Order: sequence, then C-alpha cells, then structure tokens
Amino acid sequence: MDHQPTRPSAPTNLRHPDLDQLDERILWELMRDAQITNAALAARLHVSPSTTHARVRALKEAGVIRSSHVSVDYAALGLDVQGIVYVRLRAQARPQIKAYARKVIRLPNVLSVTFMGGEVDFLIHVACTGTAQLRDFVAEELSMDPAVASTHTNIVFEHLTGLEHLGGGGFAAMRGEA
Repeated sequence: MDHQPTRPSAPTNLRHPDLDQLDERILWELMRDAQITNAALAARLHVSPSTTHARVRALKEAGVIRSSHVSVDYAALGLDVQGIVYVRLRAQARPQIKAYARKVIRLPNVLSVTFMGGEVDFLIHVACTGTAQLRDFVAEELSMDPAVASTHTNIVFEHLTGLEHLGGGGFAAMRGEA
C-alpha cells in the first residue's frame, strides 16, 4: 500500500506576530500615500507623532515595510504603451526559473515580473514608447531567450492599482474579518 505523508494545511490567516491594529492602520495609510508626513499620519490616526515615528521605524527594521513607492505617469515620460507579456519557459529550463526572473527584471522597459503557477510561468509588465518598441522588445529581449518556450502579449489600455483606491476597510477587510 502506498502511503503518502500528509502535509498540514497552511493557515489562511498568517500575520506577523508582533503587529497590532495600530501597526496595520499605519501600513494602510502609508500604502495609500507613502509621502504623507509623520505629523499628518499621526493626526489621521489620532496618535502622537512620536508614536507613528517609532512604529514606522520598527516596521522598517522588522522588514514589514520594504520600500516606499512613487506612482509614475509613464505616458508623461514618452512611454505611451504598456503591455503585459505572458512567458512560458521550456520544460528543460525550469531549474533556471529564478535566474530568468533576476535577468528579466533588469531589462529596460520592465516594470514588474510576477512568477506564476499554471500554464504561464511569468507575467511581465512593460512600458514602451509605442507598439513597435513593444514588439521589438518582446521579439528580441524575451522570445529569443533560449529558456523561453512561448510569449503572449496584451496591450494595457488602462492600469488601475488597488492602492490608489484603498477604502477604509483596512487589512481586516482584506482578510474577510468583520
């Protein structure tokens, strides 16, 4: 009789053990506006500026806050076309998945690389000057790589991010908590 060891199912509500509700509220507000001043953040959360300053510093030291970001209008920089390129690697290239991701994220025009499960291995978000540059980028930088089995490209008409539209529900709402 074949007996396969069973793995315990992963908890669905993993949280950093030291985070409390104030930490989550601070993170939520910083996700909405990473450039908010410490004084404005404290006022919004009805706590002292020294509290938010200490909490933000602790969140950075713990690695919960990894960086701050600016939302860029790529069209204003002459990058009028964005694309999503789905990449499937050859079966023989599977051991090089991490190396491929590290290589692709460094290519000009690449905004983000998402490693996925399923039929497609990577979703690559790019910004280009036009459709000709997008075509050439996919053909020369992505499709020609010996690790790549196939690519599929879609043009992005509009890109909205959840962070730009965060409501007041916070992380508890995202986790489905009441």
